Amino acid sequence: MNMQVVNSGATSFEQSDGPPRVAPPPAGLSRLTALIFAIACGLSVANVYFAHPLLDAMAHDFAIAPASVGIVVTVTQIGYGLGLFFIVPLGDLFDRRKLIAGQAILSAVALVAVGANAAMLLASLAVVGLLAVVVQVLVAFAADLAVASQRGRAVGTVTSGVILGILLARFASGVVADFAGWRWVYLVSAGLTLVMAMVLYLILPRHEAERPRTSYPRLLASVLLLFPQEPLLRVRAVLAMLIFASFNVLWAPLVLPLSAAPFSLSHTEIGLFGLAGVAGALGARWTGGLVDRGRGQLVTGFSLLLMMAAWLPIAFMGMSLWLLIAGIVMLDLAIQAVHVTNQSLIFARRPDARSRLVGGYMIFYSIGSALGSIASTMAYGAMGWNGVCVLGAGIGLLALLFWALTLRVGR
Repeated sequence: MNMQVVNSGATSFEQSDGPPRVAPPPAGLSRLTALIFAIACGLSVANVYFAHPLLDAMAHDFAIAPASVGIVVTVTQIGYGLGLFFIVPLGDLFDRRKLIAGQAILSAVALVAVGANAAMLLASLAVVGLLAVVVQVLVAFAADLAVASQRGRAVGTVTSGVILGILLARFASGVVADFAGWRWVYLVSAGLTLVMAMVLYLILPRHEAERPRTSYPRLLASVLLLFPQEPLLRVRAVLAMLIFASFNVLWAPLVLPLSAAPFSLSHTEIGLFGLAGVAGALGARWTGGLVDRGRGQLVTGFSLLLMMAAWLPIAFMGMSLWLLIAGIVMLDLAIQAVHVTNQSLIFARRPDARSRLVGGYMIFYSIGSALGSIASTMAYGAMGWNGVCVLGAGIGLLALLFWALTLRVGR
């Protein structure tokens, strides 16, 4: 296995009168390494999304009202948001190999505790979300390893693993839950996560360059300082919040109408709908290539239009589940195209701060996911599926208007 050892690109946080240090150019990211990164990201992010098709079973076992069961997804996303701020920036400070392996081991411990009782369910899933940000450490690592002309494609490849993990998580958790109960979903995942920790520790490149010396509070403060310094980060972070709010408006409550009459689908059958979004994973690498050629704004505008339009067939799923499938394909493809574009553009801005950039950016992703999950289950409880679709389409329209008003920043 031929893996290059490269400088991480981090620079010192200390003030200096001279020009900033520039890291030597990276040696490149091999296809094999990118594939391993993608698999690891998929396994990690799946832990966050296993709960979506299991919400009704969790609500039944722990006596949680259907209108409130979205809190299970929300606490996971809150934990994820905290991890983005408090853990991901450490990738600019410490050896990412040890940081990644350590997160995976602790995540396995939290997964084992998920099924104990209602209190442990929420607390453990919050910890699972907190540690699942290993995905963003890996994405920043891939961006460091890739050469500039292929960075968008590399980010797209690794993000494809993230997308597949999100989509296959629903299918896999549905199958396991139907055969062995929902608790076994998390026990099996704990074992796979431990295996992943060992593999990553063995294959990840070492960092030979000296890491910058700074205090942890100053490291966290530097994340916040990136927002006033980088207008592009502000714009793309808000877009991330809106697109992932729309994403969770669909997926968080979807199990509720599909498991009820007249559909009365099993967990396995509901999980199969996640496979419809594989088109998003297939399109992610293509999107990165377009960004490398300077087409990021074109991709963003077209994708936001597609995201808003997707809610029309989704709204008529009562007529045919094929309309739901078409809407899922449209929505997932659009959201992941914008997501890959966002990351590719912001990574090009500050090579010395990629872990902090992606950490700050993904905080908005987590906020949007949490708000979308809880708002959609409330909308479903109050107005049914039509209320969910109006909410999703409204968020899509807001994202499109925001992008149009901030075009000058992208240019």
